[in-house]
Amino acid sequence: MDYIKHESAYVDDGCEIGAGTKIWHFSHVISNTKIGKNCSLGQNVMVGPEVTVGDNCKIQNNVSLYKGVTLEQGVFCGPSCVFTNVLTPRAEIERKEEFAPTLVKRGATIGANATIICGNTLGAYCTIGAGAVVTKDVPNYALMAGVPARRIGWVSRSGDLLGEDLVCPRTGERYHETETGLEPVEIEKR
Repeated sequence: MDYIKHESAYVDDGCEIGAGTKIWHFSHVISNTKIGKNCSLGQNVMVGPEVTVGDNCKIQNNVSLYKGVTLEQGVFCGPSCVFTNVLTPRAEIERKEEFAPTLVKRGATIGANATIICGNTLGAYCTIGAGAVVTKDVPNYALMAGVPARRIGWVSRSGDLLGEDLVCPRTGERYHETETGLEPVEIEKR
């Protein structure tokens, strides 16, 4: 076993867990789930079944990732953020065939207590503010806040707020707008 699992955590048969991953207190990884390398699953995290988590993800305490959720590399899920999997749930009506996929692209950050309604894609390196409710697709590098969430700005790959010039104050990296949000400007090598 190349990963660390607290004695109170459960990992079902048929799971693939990458080297260097840590699974903490009272967490449960359900069958047919794939978790990448160097991930951290905090206390009381539930993942699966059939969920994929990329390398270097951090899933904080009290987060459940249900069937249909995919996290790409480097995603941060803040404490108690919520993913739904059915748009119209009812206790007495089974709707497993209606699970809607949710894709969280590379480097995205989801703040504490945010809710992600199923069937949406969160763009690369976007930031979802604490308590926000995401009801539609999120552009790359967007800063989202509110209920329902709306774009209130742009952030860089390092998570810093971008001004009107779209230049990261930390790294100097430049961005430009595209149909899918922002993208870094390629600098010509000399």
